[in-house]
Amino acid sequence: MDLWYSIGKQDFCLQLLSTKRFEEMAGADYDVTAAKAEFYATRGGVRGLVESGSDVVAAVPPLFLVPNSPVASATMTVPTVDLSLPRPAAVELIGAAARSGGLFYVTNHGVTVDSALSAIKAFHELPLAVRSPIYSVAPVAGVLYTTMQPAASAPAAAIPWRDTLLISLVGPHGAPPDLGRLPSECRDTLTEYGHAVSELGKKELAGLLSEALGLSVGAAVPPSVEASTMVCHYYLPCPEPTRVMGSMDHTDPSMFTVLAQDHVGGLMATRPGSMCRRCSARFSSTSATCSRWSQMVPTRV
Repeated sequence: MDLWYSIGKQDFCLQLLSTKRFEEMAGADYDVTAAKAEFYATRGGVRGLVESGSDVVAAVPPLFLVPNSPVASATMTVPTVDLSLPRPAAVELIGAAARSGGLFYVTNHGVTVDSALSAIKAFHELPLAVRSPIYSVAPVAGVLYTTMQPAASAPAAAIPWRDTLLISLVGPHGAPPDLGRLPSECRDTLTEYGHAVSELGKKELAGLLSEALGLSVGAAVPPSVEASTMVCHYYLPCPEPTRVMGSMDHTDPSMFTVLAQDHVGGLMATRPGSMCRRCSARFSSTSATCSRWSQMVPTRV
């Protein structure tokens, strides 16, 4: 399986609700704050709702409703960078892709993706008794299993119809993270995948980008930049898919993002001066891993 790679702040085209619009859809007497608190107290996420056998099987709770799903204005053709090509050819391709919008498709990268996607699926399908102890709204020891992320924390914001496992790839003071809280069903596989994608980004792709800019190999990524987080989304079947969103409107905050996705289509993004566009690809968004590179500020003693 191949990988998406994006440079800089990519905008992904989804949406949030205004308070007025939310009240129109859910009812003026709907207490969204109380509903979120009740949902969080289950510590089971969206999968817990689906597994509960409650009325959610037939209808989506107001907490997850969006006014309408965004419609792509056009199909965005995403360029491909084949890492098996001679290096000068790969440098030319990655340079052109970076200049055209910063989002491209990477093939022949040598990273085993399918096992990581399987590990994510295995985690999210563990029994509730195994998942719920690490469910929270803030990271604990480098691990966050949640549905309500900061972007969806405002009182009038709908919650995305998905659950997320977020893993820190860098521990305190830059040391390797302690991921002992992760279940054994996914711990080793995701740790290995995170390391492999980190090496791909720092040593291979950053080097090609440096050469495309006319710089020395590796010059695009200073020593203080490291792979920072791995975000593992799990999208549940939905009885009313046109009334929910898997992700809310957001801009990736990182310098680089590497994204692995499965076979289900749906990824949309925006480019400067353009409307929302659907990315043409062979796979997209049911389970996904995403590794991000951020500027790590050196700790001063």
